[in-house]
Amino acid sequence: MTLALAAPSLYPQPTMPNLLPQVHPSGLTTDQIDQLLALAAAVAHKSYSPYSRFRVGAALLLEDGTYITGCNVENASYRLTTCAEQSAIAAAVSTHGPAIRIRAVAVANLNGSPCMPCGACRQTIMEFADPATYVFYPGPDGQPAEATIAALLPAAFQLEHLAPQK
Repeated sequence: MTLALAAPSLYPQPTMPNLLPQVHPSGLTTDQIDQLLALAAAVAHKSYSPYSRFRVGAALLLEDGTYITGCNVENASYRLTTCAEQSAIAAAVSTHGPAIRIRAVAVANLNGSPCMPCGACRQTIMEFADPATYVFYPGPDGQPAEATIAALLPAAFQLEHLAPQK
């Protein structure tokens, strides 16, 4: 039995660059994710955080393709502090109305430490997002990490829980 070996080509085969946008499991392109992360980092510079000096920014991508940002705003009475995610969601609702739907969220902080949305922000995100909505945030190695909002808040309290008792 003889094996026929293919003769090497005299002409190198051209390779085509992958011109298609890379798509994340969320359905977002890498460009959209990069844009979200960049917007969150940029708006963190606008944070009013004289007490904690923990400057946080958040960016939302709404279902209609609009990007909305928000930053944390502290208060001497800490309980009155507004988180970046809640600030962005309030801006989205006040600009686009209560029917907004969040497609993705990015959070960034300027302290270089890992930073996920707090529990209250997770609940607020869930109010305007599907459980499969992705949240991007700084991971422990400094690289972006990600999780769905359902993974971050597995037993969310939702509107249907307020249905009248029968």
